[in-house]
Amino acid sequence: MSITYIKSLANHQDQSVTLKGWIYNIRSSKAIHFLEVRDGTGLCQCIVAADDVSEEVFEAAGHLKQESSLEITGKVIKDDRSIGGYELHATDVKVIQIAENYPITPKEHGVEFLMENRHLWLRSQRQWAAMRVRNEIIFAIHTFFQGRGFVQMDSPIFTGNAAEGSTTLFETDYFDEKAYLAQTGQLYGEALAMAHGLIYTFGPTFRAEKSKTRRHLTEFWMMEPEMAFYDLEMNMDLAEDMIKAVVSTVLEKRQEELKILERDTSVLEKTASDAFKRMTYTEAVDKLKSDQTAALLDEMAESRETEKDEITKEREEIKKEHGSAKKWRKAQIDQRIKDIGARLDQIEEDLRNIPGWKESARNFEWGNDFGGSDETVLMMQYDVPVIVTHWPAEIKAFYMKRDETDKLALGMDILAPEGYGEIVGGSQREDSLEVLEERIAEEDLDKSVFEWYLDLRRFGSVPHSGYGLGLERTVAWICGLQHVRETIPFPRMLGRLRP
Repeated sequence: MSITYIKSLANHQDQSVTLKGWIYNIRSSKAIHFLEVRDGTGLCQCIVAADDVSEEVFEAAGHLKQESSLEITGKVIKDDRSIGGYELHATDVKVIQIAENYPITPKEHGVEFLMENRHLWLRSQRQWAAMRVRNEIIFAIHTFFQGRGFVQMDSPIFTGNAAEGSTTLFETDYFDEKAYLAQTGQLYGEALAMAHGLIYTFGPTFRAEKSKTRRHLTEFWMMEPEMAFYDLEMNMDLAEDMIKAVVSTVLEKRQEELKILERDTSVLEKTASDAFKRMTYTEAVDKLKSDQTAALLDEMAESRETEKDEITKEREEIKKEHGSAKKWRKAQIDQRIKDIGARLDQIEEDLRNIPGWKESARNFEWGNDFGGSDETVLMMQYDVPVIVTHWPAEIKAFYMKRDETDKLALGMDILAPEGYGEIVGGSQREDSLEVLEERIAEEDLDKSVFEWYLDLRRFGSVPHSGYGLGLERTVAWICGLQHVRETIPFPRMLGRLRP
């Protein structure tokens, strides 16, 4: 008998099918078992009634635990009240394995516990939904670039030099020679663009920053296009078109997953349709230091205090109800208490951060790079991505071309709205051999390891540009997740190497 997947139940209405999967949740009475079954493509409520199956099958179904595996056959019935709009009325159940007591239950668990059990946490609905959105984003990126004639190429993970002169590199022994795990594929991408014109790389990158912020991973995925004969303006246009295409695809194809994530899609819809805001670094600094920004943070603090009081009161009220509630209602109350707890944690974090954000914004000095809090505060004020251009050259990489003043780099960062910060960083590249040699000397870099890179300027140099998109930060923004640890199957962070 062939397997039918939950995602395709709509094609089998009133037909008998066989599902194979795992128990996500189970509720029972004397005459009926309600099995929520997942198969990797979705969830389905399966009804096992004593009148419809043998006594042996009914008893076996009653012994199933969360994550037990099974094969269940029955008739597909349309029911708009059920998960996915369809349910299965079982005629047979075959138990594959009775699971041990599953460690992740509907009750609230601490983050550390969930990270230790990440291999199991991935089965939960929110994590499942986030990984589905991640997959859609990756596919949309490939579709966008392939449709525009770009060639996907691969850059090495082992490299003999730091692309940005950074000291935050993972060093390793490479057959008695010093090597590093690549922090970007960009320099190699430039070489590939000189061969193919339009290319993009997509692979893992590594940075050894000892940071524990919600935006940092030590291993993450970067998508990096490089384009011959592109200037900064063309570079910005391409990046904006790409983000719009990706967001539009997710909105079209992953509505159910966004609902599971409880994502407010209004900002995503504006991103897909409206022009991005563009401003210079200097304009962004003025905005950050403005009275308007300070007033916004005061309003935010007041709003958070009000919300804190309201949901704390709600939690106390529903706790009183819990004792006398029916089983199905208790489950609802438990979930709401869990949601309130998570929201209160976020509110408390915001209230702790707001005074520091306000002080940092007001005292920000022109010439400094934006920190995570600066990006957060700036982007609270916009409902579409912002492209910040013309950065102080001293805080940008040696390979970025500068404007006619030689003080500003022709770089661009794209900051996501709702406080998510930088998701794209790029620039027009320096195409002059002489200028690039001067920059390498100024940065006190070892010229010998960059000779191959300088060859790109010796033999057919042309204006060219490119950028890098951080996949996990993009997933976090589109999914509305607070921490990048939930955007990659097995996150690698400071202090996190397992599972």
